[in-house]
Amino acid sequence: MNGYRCLACNTEQSADFAVFVCPVCGGNLDITYDYAAIESDFGEGEGIFRYQTLLPCSDPGAALPLTIGNTPLHPVRRLGASAGLDNIWLKDETGNPSSSIKDRASAVALLRAAETGADTVAVASTGNAGSSTACLAAAMGLHAVVFVPETAPAAKLAQSLAYGARVLAVRGSYDDAYDLCLRECDRRGWFNRSTGFNPFTREGKKTASFEIWEQLGQVPDRVIVPTGDGNILSGIWKGWRDLHAAGFVDRLPKIDCAQSAGSAAICRAIASIRESGIDPDWRSVDIESVAASTVADSISVDQPRDGLAAVRAVIESGGEPVVVSDDEILASIGELASKAGVFAEPAAAAPWAAAKQLAANGQAGADETIVLLITGNGLKDVPAVPVGKPELVDANSD
Repeated sequence: MNGYRCLACNTEQSADFAVFVCPVCGGNLDITYDYAAIESDFGEGEGIFRYQTLLPCSDPGAALPLTIGNTPLHPVRRLGASAGLDNIWLKDETGNPSSSIKDRASAVALLRAAETGADTVAVASTGNAGSSTACLAAAMGLHAVVFVPETAPAAKLAQSLAYGARVLAVRGSYDDAYDLCLRECDRRGWFNRSTGFNPFTREGKKTASFEIWEQLGQVPDRVIVPTGDGNILSGIWKGWRDLHAAGFVDRLPKIDCAQSAGSAAICRAIASIRESGIDPDWRSVDIESVAASTVADSISVDQPRDGLAAVRAVIESGGEPVVVSDDEILASIGELASKAGVFAEPAAAAPWAAAKQLAANGQAGADETIVLLITGNGLKDVPAVPVGKPELVDANSD
């Protein structure tokens, strides 16, 4: 790790900079590396810490006894064929310890917390980041405080509570919970793991791209990412940029942004920039907030906290902003389960809804290699899943 660079104004800070936002413009920071000094391939072993050469932390060893990452990449030809797509793959993050991709971010962020001497880690979350933080904090012996909107799914709350976190259900939206978490971390000296604000979360999530590259044996044509605050998408793009800068790959994939129509601030910003026909000055890009309302709680945000990084990722990669309806998301849950054997929560099903739309519009070719990022398990929000009831029968053959 070399230091930090602001994603808005490009101001650089040294590695010992102790604040998570740019002191010049208040923008989010990106962690930088000396790519020329990386001379070898990745190490041996399982999990994300085999990628230490491109992480801002070392292997924690016994300090974190859980294996993070090393999730499967499934070829799903029957699912793809239903939309005329011949080469669809699912990067299935549901097997992480708390059943979502957020464990990658939590691992790196909580190790940073431990390095700074923090004993309490706080996070604002719609549910998954909270249960992930609680899970890894329990494994590492840290205290966790989780701020969630009062509408957060019960299963995600049950996870956080079972892991021993203090869970605060905030009357209001995710954005209200986020702002309260910021204030309390500042007031109490807690380590803030919240996405967007904390650049170490992006570093954890980027390892999914490293795994896709190794598992696929090539660079895919596009990766479709479910997007709320923008941090997962910006992390996936960061991973591919790191691989390219270090000389491991010679081309980059398109990164597509899948958002619910009820929470599409990032897609709207991308469309507006492209319609203008003007190369953006990232210091002045304004991402207008929305009044988010969607069944996909994990991607329901009013103001995307890592929105600028996500907008940059889609535009720089040549990807597409794809807005899908809640009905399309809910239908995709059943299709992923019945045609690919993967049970996704609503947000995690959005990439398949987006893939179908891209295929129907002629924006994705039948022979393109496409990876869908399945970010969380369907058991995290069972009430949202549109299934019927089991048949009630008597205990006899008749």
